[in-house]
Amino acid sequence: MLLVLFDVDKTLFMTSDPLMGQATTDAIETVWGQQLPGDAIRGVDHAGQTAMRITREMLRAAGLDDDKIDPDLGRWCTEVSRRYLELLADPDTSHWAAAEGAPDALSQIEHRALRTGNPEPVARARMERIGLAKLFPSGQGAFGCESESRAELIAIARRKAGDWPAERTVAVGDTENDIAGARAAGIHVIGFGAGLDDADAVIEQMSELPPTRERLSASL
Repeated sequence: MLLVLFDVDKTLFMTSDPLMGQATTDAIETVWGQQLPGDAIRGVDHAGQTAMRITREMLRAAGLDDDKIDPDLGRWCTEVSRRYLELLADPDTSHWAAAEGAPDALSQIEHRALRTGNPEPVARARMERIGLAKLFPSGQGAFGCESESRAELIAIARRKAGDWPAERTVAVGDTENDIAGARAAGIHVIGFGAGLDDADAVIEQMSELPPTRERLSASL
């Protein structure tokens, strides 16, 4: 039996969401007093990175040293989650979309959890808006304010699942950083989307994800 760990952005949640970028810079200003441009995230390596790692790199680019960043990262996590949910209260998100075939594919996988760079409140709010929340119960998975390392997030998710064996754990993600984190954690990885040659397998639609242990194992 396999534990399958799903990334969120561009794997399950397919819509661009500028609210997180605004929440990130707003929270940075609140916590560190740094006013960064709205597009500051574009200046750092952010694809597939965790929320804390992205924020660290943005602050480094603004001239802050790690000894000024580290003490307040936890406070930033609380603030960015609060600010994101505040921003999310008003906009129309009826156009937000899950990956094609996601509900059916996910429902056929017995042991599944989120493994994402998003802070947990952000990830779960997105899952709620696109109708996938009930498929990912609380208390499982790993999130971007629990570690800056993708590999460590996998270890955290495995521990929450009762020390699930690495050899029976699979990550699904859409970036090279997702794949690299899975490799570093010693687990299999399925790439979602084209151009991820280092993955064990690549799928184009969530409906192509093999739902059973036998079919999933055979694809790796």
